Amino acid sequence: MRQIVLDTETTGLEPELDHRVIEIGCVELVNRRPSGRSFHRYLNPERDIDDGALAVHGISRGELDGQPRFAEVVEELVAFIAGAELVIHNAAFDVAFLDAEMARLPGVPRQLGAMCQILDTLALARELHPGQRNSLDALCKRYSVDNSKRELHGALLDARILADVYLAMTGGQGALALADSDMTLQIAAGSRSARAPLRTTVPLVVVAASAAELAAHEIMLAVIAKASGGRCLWAANDARDSSTTLAPAAAPQRSSA
Repeated sequence: MRQIVLDTETTGLEPELDHRVIEIGCVELVNRRPSGRSFHRYLNPERDIDDGALAVHGISRGELDGQPRFAEVVEELVAFIAGAELVIHNAAFDVAFLDAEMARLPGVPRQLGAMCQILDTLALARELHPGQRNSLDALCKRYSVDNSKRELHGALLDARILADVYLAMTGGQGALALADSDMTLQIAAGSRSARAPLRTTVPLVVVAASAAELAAHEIMLAVIAKASGGRCLWAANDARDSSTTLAPAAAPQRSSA
């Protein structure tokens, strides 16, 4: 399974008012593990940046003058994300901006949803934590994800943080990593079948009931049996179990031969 965690930074909040994408950050997950591959570009928006947006990401207009335009990187972006599931926090925002950028290009307009499946982690977080704050920072705190370097928003940094949050929010990687490690050891050892069940070497602790607990159990069974008119299944099961599993084993018979 291939997933791309994606984030953007923009000149403002409304693509319909000709606001533009100024940064795209993507990180790749393969089978829920970071592959090490990423896509990151700053873009020249050919317009001013709103003060409110500047306060969020800190990217000034002057810093983007020498950067490529969206049309110059779109094919590289499409090649990176094509066929993957996109994981985006508040997906409607980023998808609207990227679709608007593609609509400006010559030819038939392309849309992100036609190229990739899209998973919105904000919608997922609202299902898991209704009535709670579900911003990326709030989720970092809830799932103990380090976001100490996030003084300002940045597309690549936020994509990497979101990848950690998404993995934690959907079950983490620990169990998968352990299973993969054990399977690798089985194969390396030349086991007959890679599908053999994994067995733990940790001894199981068996706690037996005390005499007082057993006595209390018998008293409770008697109360239930009386209240049910003798139809106490637990009592019947206990009697059957005591005659089978708890009875001492018979001594083995020796052959006379």
